[in-house]
Amino acid sequence: MPKTARQSPSQEAQVAKLIGILESAVSAIITIDDHGLIESVNPATESLFGYSASELIGQNVSILMPEPYRSAHDGYIANYLASGVKRIIGIGREVSGQRKDGTTFPVHLSVSEFEADGRRYFTGIIHDLTDRRHVEEALRESERRLAQAQKMEAVGQLTGGIAHDFNNLLLVITGNLELLEQQLDRDEQRALLKEAQEAAALGSKLTDQLLTFARRRHVDTQVIQLNEIVVGVTDMLRRTLGEHITLSTSLGRNVWPIRADPSQVQSAIVNMAVNARDAMEKGGRLVIETRNMVFDADEAGFHSDLKPGEYVQLAISDTGTGIAPEIRDRVFEPFFTTKEKGRGTGLGLAMVYGFVKQSGGHISIYSEVGHGTTFNLYFPRAETDTLSFQDKDVAASPDCQVRGTVLVVEDDERVRQLTTTRLKLIGYQVLEAGDGAKAVEALSGSDPIDLVFTDLVMPGGLSGWDVVARARQLRPGIKILLTSGYAEELVHANDLRRERLRVLRKPYSQADLLAALKDVLGGAPGRPGADGP
Repeated sequence: MPKTARQSPSQEAQVAKLIGILESAVSAIITIDDHGLIESVNPATESLFGYSASELIGQNVSILMPEPYRSAHDGYIANYLASGVKRIIGIGREVSGQRKDGTTFPVHLSVSEFEADGRRYFTGIIHDLTDRRHVEEALRESERRLAQAQKMEAVGQLTGGIAHDFNNLLLVITGNLELLEQQLDRDEQRALLKEAQEAAALGSKLTDQLLTFARRRHVDTQVIQLNEIVVGVTDMLRRTLGEHITLSTSLGRNVWPIRADPSQVQSAIVNMAVNARDAMEKGGRLVIETRNMVFDADEAGFHSDLKPGEYVQLAISDTGTGIAPEIRDRVFEPFFTTKEKGRGTGLGLAMVYGFVKQSGGHISIYSEVGHGTTFNLYFPRAETDTLSFQDKDVAASPDCQVRGTVLVVEDDERVRQLTTTRLKLIGYQVLEAGDGAKAVEALSGSDPIDLVFTDLVMPGGLSGWDVVARARQLRPGIKILLTSGYAEELVHANDLRRERLRVLRKPYSQADLLAALKDVLGGAPGRPGADGP
């Protein structure tokens, strides 16, 4: 801060007061001269940007800006000094800042100016908007999910009403056809009658599908073992999917019983398997998985329709073309289809959606265009012989013995923030990277990193496998934990076994994450799941 050569006691008191305010401020406060060089920074600036004061004093303030702001900044100052036209001074606006590690983040910047000793200076107050953006994004996502749920509910009510009325019409048609059949004696007349009866039967089947979507169809719920249903239906699927589709299963041990209509479970598996086959015209792999899942309040909140508790997950994954984000919310709508005319009614996934909802469950989609799709179905655990959720929660409480620094590499910001929060809650230090390039940059730096926790499928040119390869080059012996929304068998299972890498399957619980971290960070050499040297 510019000072005069001599200061009176009152001036010194004012300076001390000002210094106290600057040092206690939660926002970053930076003073620069008319050439853009940093004159002073407060402690909040160091915390926010990751630089020490000594690293910043004398540097051009553009060091704290990403492109294109960095290159244009000196021109902004020169233009203002020459023309007096204010772009931000006294106004304030939202811009982007750049930390020492290269990560960018949203900030609100307000600038004022003052003169001292005949020179102009500018003071910028910078407020980090990251938390606010996260809240806004979460709110938008919550509103989107609510709107989608309301739309599906409205469509379901409309569809159910139409199907009910249509069934009444079909009843009149089929009943009169039966009466007419007794009065016909010519073969050609009976042939015409049979065609009409078959058409009416198809209409009845259609209304049955619509009622399933609308959750108004009668279901014969029973306590069933999901693994037994999967085993039974996969034998049939192997015969019908075709030789170009490789079908495999990964069934969890001691999977809990669920309460559902077994015929509807079979129908759901067949519908999703047929959709997967159609998305793999040149062949591919289809994997059906089951496992137990426990969701606490935070994890259930990530899936808006799930309540905390114990579930059985049925996941069907393929290596097909994937589903574009813009149509992902529409795939469960009745009559919506991307198939060419004559190849589908658009009711298959609508039926699955309605059946799962009527069973008290939830369905979600994980998809990457060009890589494949996973449908995750969650069924509540049947109440018979059920352990209490609280007991399970206690059993899964964190073991605080394992600690370290984890580099989280995940392109989905919501998932990355959730993962970061989970890791910090159990005592880990966390570094974040939104793509492979930023992960490599972090690995090239000096920060200690004990483990790289990376998603396998990411945009931007560098996949999770590329990050693993670079991590081992830059930091030999570093531990690796992978995660993916796809079945383990679809993410280079042979490579995983050869490299002795572990994949944590999305979605996963806090207990699953803790167990995987202990396995990889705390595993003895040669232990399955522990990273090799």
